[in-house]
Amino acid sequence: MKLTDLKTPSLLVLLASFVGGILFWGGFNWSLELTNTEDFCISCHEMRDNVYKEYRESVHFRNATGVRATCPDCHVPREWIYKVARKIKASNELLHHFMGSIDSREKFVAKRYELAKHVWQAMEETDSRECRNCHSEIAMDHKQQRKQAAIQHETGHDAGKTCIDCHKGIAHKLPEAFLETEHERFERENIACYTCHEDIAHASEDDDW
Repeated sequence: MKLTDLKTPSLLVLLASFVGGILFWGGFNWSLELTNTEDFCISCHEMRDNVYKEYRESVHFRNATGVRATCPDCHVPREWIYKVARKIKASNELLHHFMGSIDSREKFVAKRYELAKHVWQAMEETDSRECRNCHSEIAMDHKQQRKQAAIQHETGHDAGKTCIDCHKGIAHKLPEAFLETEHERFERENIACYTCHEDIAHASEDDDW
């Protein structure tokens, strides 16, 4: 048997493995990015008919500067390893979709506080990592902020707070159960009423708020 007879098949196997690896990796990343779009997020009616509607009324959807944060921007990490981990966790959401756990508005409202707490806890554990992709604390100029906002940011920083500690409800409505339990704290910390009550207009820029 000639030595070349052994080398040729081995080379073909190596080449086939290399090409197969590229195709697999490309297909995997293509699928990953396909599930990382807003269209994919709202393909489930649970999201489209509930939190997405609220998001469209928020400052993250429409604002003076025209900068829009989409669902993945806030809820999916940018770093590859954390992104994959988040996608694996999201498989549980698909399970509940097929189980019909929140397939009606009534079911969603009943589960809303529990679902919100899961998201808030995850953001607290990462020090609001996805918020900081756009909002850099060291780039904030407190002199250009409203007086009360500047005070709250400085106070929060000194107390070791993270973004989500104070900015719950920035893109979605706060659960009624949360509002009931936290209302006293809101008053004590001088949280603006219009933050939660849509029927109360924002104070003017000349006011402390």
